[in-house]
Amino acid sequence: MSVEALSHAAPFAARAQPCAPATGPCRPIQPVRLGPLVLPNRYFLAPLAGVSDWPFRLLCREMGAAIAHTEMISSHGLVHGGDQTLSYLERPASERPFAIQVFGHDPEVLAAGARIAVENYGPIDAVDINMGCPVKKVCCHGAGAAMLKDPHLVERTVRNVAAAVAPLPVTVKLRAGWDDQARNAPDIARACEQGGAVAVGLHPRTRAQMYRGRADWDLIRRTKEAVGISVWGSGDLFTAEAALRMLAETGADAARIARGACGYPWIFRELLALERGETPAPVTVQEWRATILRHVRMAIEDKQGKHRIVPAAGSARARPYRPNGGHEHHALDTREAELAAIRELRKHLLWYTRGRRGGLAFRRIAPDLHTEEDVRRALDRFFPEDGSVPAEVSDESVGSREMSAED
Repeated sequence: MSVEALSHAAPFAARAQPCAPATGPCRPIQPVRLGPLVLPNRYFLAPLAGVSDWPFRLLCREMGAAIAHTEMISSHGLVHGGDQTLSYLERPASERPFAIQVFGHDPEVLAAGARIAVENYGPIDAVDINMGCPVKKVCCHGAGAAMLKDPHLVERTVRNVAAAVAPLPVTVKLRAGWDDQARNAPDIARACEQGGAVAVGLHPRTRAQMYRGRADWDLIRRTKEAVGISVWGSGDLFTAEAALRMLAETGADAARIARGACGYPWIFRELLALERGETPAPVTVQEWRATILRHVRMAIEDKQGKHRIVPAAGSARARPYRPNGGHEHHALDTREAELAAIRELRKHLLWYTRGRRGGLAFRRIAPDLHTEEDVRRALDRFFPEDGSVPAEVSDESVGSREMSAED
């Protein structure tokens, strides 16, 4: 999933609804098997292009996500060298299981890239192949959702990657199909199974739909019935209740949360509480602020190279910088790292604050936030830690999940 998909209001509007209280008896959390791995629950963070860096993955894992894949990594970049490629593999050593997602159009290059990642930049516990990205710059090269046009290519690709990284489990991210005339997800899932995949993650919209319209959960059910491997469902999972409803209606083995986690990593905590038969704990204003500020701090540490990866000996060297051929890459000093981190984190800050009283005022000044202290002052101004409502935002609408001084 790409950042552009989050321009829609649906995930933020859904958060204004109160989380339903528990109604059933206490139940144990269901684990999920992923090849040789046993994951503690069936709620995963989906790979999100431009979003799933290690700070965001860490927050979601701490809230309960069983696994959190990296954003998609270019197999071509892994094989031929790329200034940005290795940054997608950065993470704290404690992130286990660690799962990566790779993309490309050539089965041999995809396999080679996955092998390089596993052999040189491990430990890596699972590999996902992206066959669902709908954006033009990916599909025009035959990668992402464009691969759905050819089931034989799908099977060959999965078989090559599975052989290259064995015994690690290989999974595949799918869409419903290329367009409404080719809604072939069950056939593609069978090709993945025949190629050696242990699971497929299905976003039941076509490439032509992008993120418009409603996700066809019934296609998840039909795909689950068509294969013997695990099927992970996604699409319109903006609340914990929606994710549980999708699992119940489709028989899917797991829920892959995408837009529903952006600005609200607490969705994983709510899912686990509801599955246990408990009423989810509310997010207090103090916890909400602390999470945002921790995210800011980790984003700055990321830009400072806290978990920087050094290219392995003998690996391909990236093309040299050319004045008219791209951006120059160099280590950032302390000031540059902070500015770069806040600039890139601004989208997360908007997602955190959207739908809350004070969010409109916050978004108006967001372009003027450049430092960690700027963010802290903005939170103090519009979202005081004592839960009070500043006069300048008192006229803004309030959602039913709004935090008060009593929270």
